[in-house]
Amino acid sequence: MNPFNVTAFGETTRYDRKVSLLDVIGDRDPEKQIIACRVNNRVRSLTYELYSDSRLDFIGCKDPEAVKIYEATLRFIVAMAFHRAYPEQKIRFSYDVSRTISIHLIQPRISATTAMLLRVKKEIEKIIEADYPLVRHVVSVEEARRVAEETNQPDKLDILEYRPEKTAHLYSCDGYQNYMYNHLAPSTGYIHDYKLRLYAPSLLLQYPRAETGGTIPEFEDAPTFNRTLKESHDWAKIVNSSSVAGVNHEIEKLGAVDYINLCEARHNRQIAELGELIQNDISSIRLICIAGPSSSGKTTFANRLRIELMSRGIKPIRISIDDYYRPKTEMPFDENGNPDFEHIDCLDIPLFNQNMLELISGQEVTLPKFDFKLGHRVPGRTLKIGPNEPIIIEGIHALNDALHVDIPKASKFKIFIAPQAQINLDDHNPLSLTDLRLIRRIVRDYQFRSSPAEETLHMWPSVRAGEFRWIYPYQEGCDYVFNSMLSYELPVLKKYALPLLSKIDAESDVFPVVLRLTRMLKFFITLDDAWVPNNSLMREFIGGSCYADV
Repeated sequence: MNPFNVTAFGETTRYDRKVSLLDVIGDRDPEKQIIACRVNNRVRSLTYELYSDSRLDFIGCKDPEAVKIYEATLRFIVAMAFHRAYPEQKIRFSYDVSRTISIHLIQPRISATTAMLLRVKKEIEKIIEADYPLVRHVVSVEEARRVAEETNQPDKLDILEYRPEKTAHLYSCDGYQNYMYNHLAPSTGYIHDYKLRLYAPSLLLQYPRAETGGTIPEFEDAPTFNRTLKESHDWAKIVNSSSVAGVNHEIEKLGAVDYINLCEARHNRQIAELGELIQNDISSIRLICIAGPSSSGKTTFANRLRIELMSRGIKPIRISIDDYYRPKTEMPFDENGNPDFEHIDCLDIPLFNQNMLELISGQEVTLPKFDFKLGHRVPGRTLKIGPNEPIIIEGIHALNDALHVDIPKASKFKIFIAPQAQINLDDHNPLSLTDLRLIRRIVRDYQFRSSPAEETLHMWPSVRAGEFRWIYPYQEGCDYVFNSMLSYELPVLKKYALPLLSKIDAESDVFPVVLRLTRMLKFFITLDDAWVPNNSLMREFIGGSCYADV
């Protein structure tokens, strides 16, 4: 082997034999705060061995990619603890309220109890304290099937049917085996911070998050959001879409036309339900406020809601919040001294409230129109609305009462929209809702803005920061949550997203995210989008929407 250089911790060392990342760390991390390492921009587990020139960046829980490894390791340990404490009890992980992971008890009519929580937590602490090595094994798919059969894990058997590779990766730990579809920490002792709480009928697992500086966020209950997740789970059971293999099986069984229309029917039903709610209180509702995180499908949804209301004799008008931007010279600045275009103070709130109150009271109003070329507002359309003509606003601040502070609460109907999927690779490996939206965004940015995937990935952390600041704090307590998830969408998005992701160089600093998204998409079969309706939310991302020019 030729000698090679390793640059880490501000110094370069020359080696003439393979060296593991753990050896490079040596005694520098006695508290085991380092979770993983970027080796030439590619995230590696700490057991990875170096054999060529390498630039190392060791990362802990302030880094999103390290948090993924931490979380997967924690799920492995919890599954192991349940296996030891309750060997007959099967569990399923899913993402839940307040940035937590819920632990569902799969057996019917079984609820988590305080006694169960204490027993499982005691087992978790034993496993962590023992600091067992987590050993990765490369096995054939046939061997992985044998292990899944012997351990009575049909969910893992199902997903192996769609694995494109001939090998799989299992982790073993003191006689226990599992696969978390991710790198894990070197040993169980790297899990130093977590919280387990009762959230009947399940348990909730909290862990450090990058967006809170590597600490566990304060738990904030969200009953509205939780109810939506439960409804999503109930729907997933009806159409067998709670797992990737289930989605694939249903597409193969029903065919593209029936499966697509089955999923679209749920959106139709939600929109009809919304229309009825608004119609029943139309004498009071004057402002319909729609907000949700990036790539939730807000634009198409607002148009479909408008048509639904029109079919009920209600004639809504849409007003763009963007037209109330202040001139660029009046923009607030962020902590880095740059203009903060997402801040609510970018908007002329007094003028917005004045215009809304005048319209609601029946006055004729000339609305502003923001000219982005000029950088300031110019006169726009003149409107006068009647009693059966509510105003629809849609945007990042639409649910924030600070925007429409002068509008009576009884006159507002708030709608939060987001894809709320309850879909797993297998019982122990849930898919990220954030990654689902990111794939939507990658496809849409390329389709409509010719933006390469790498540009979207670089921008995503900033988008997420804005969501945590300006959207999520206002979702709870809204009047309706619209679940914009379509169970067929990842099989459709796959053929658009994978070629875009494949163009990103392995040296890019976003390449770890590329690998994660590719791993998720590869298990889905590809679904032709020819039968996706032109008014579907999916058309907002892949093109062909009948609302493109509305």
